[in-house]
Amino acid sequence: MGKKLRQQRRGKGSNVYTKLPGTFDIGVSYSSNSKDALLGEVVGLMNHTGHTAPLMHIIYDDMSEGHMLAPEGIKVGDKVHVNLGPGSGLGLGNVMRLGDIPEGIPIYNIESRQGDGGKYVRSAGAYASIVAHIGDITTVQLPSKATVNLSNSCRAQLGVVAGGGMTEQPIVKAGKNHYRMHAINRTWPTIRGVKSNPVDHPFGGKQHHKGKGSMTSRNAPPGRKVGHIAASRVGRRKR
Repeated sequence: MGKKLRQQRRGKGSNVYTKLPGTFDIGVSYSSNSKDALLGEVVGLMNHTGHTAPLMHIIYDDMSEGHMLAPEGIKVGDKVHVNLGPGSGLGLGNVMRLGDIPEGIPIYNIESRQGDGGKYVRSAGAYASIVAHIGDITTVQLPSKATVNLSNSCRAQLGVVAGGGMTEQPIVKAGKNHYRMHAINRTWPTIRGVKSNPVDHPFGGKQHHKGKGSMTSRNAPPGRKVGHIAASRVGRRKR
């Protein structure tokens, strides 16, 4: 009887494959209420396992608390405005509607739909730029240089995500990367199927080639369901 592949066993069995406690227990999404304006004060900066960028701990004027991604240059004691209207100050970390942000301002933690809390540009050192406002649509250039058209009602934070130099330091040893990936609940290393042992992968043990066809049935058992799953055709297309 076969067994599941290593990448399929994640979340089952031992704690090697399960989410570590406290990894993703702090959210950095905005409140779903996009109308009430709030003023908060940064009372602390912290590192968190589930985020590559540092977080800022904020206490708002209604005595509620929350966390948001920290921008470069923010410090304890700074004020952060949420849901600012047009013509307000363009301070670091402020949350504003895309339609109220001038062109060329760096932004991050951008909503893809109004009220979803922020989906784009959340990793350390990343930022996007507003290219143009056309009617009710704002064109945003992402760090990948791709552009997306979003509603003016979507919100974003002003600035560049802090922690941008973390990827510039070389890892040097595999052990360092092991603990780094283990902390953020990533399965590492990931190797090709043809590099695996034959007991670990259907394509393993064949001297760097598969040794069998890549087409796999939709109803194949978990340990065999790799390759081109339920493909309509494979191989070179004949002209």
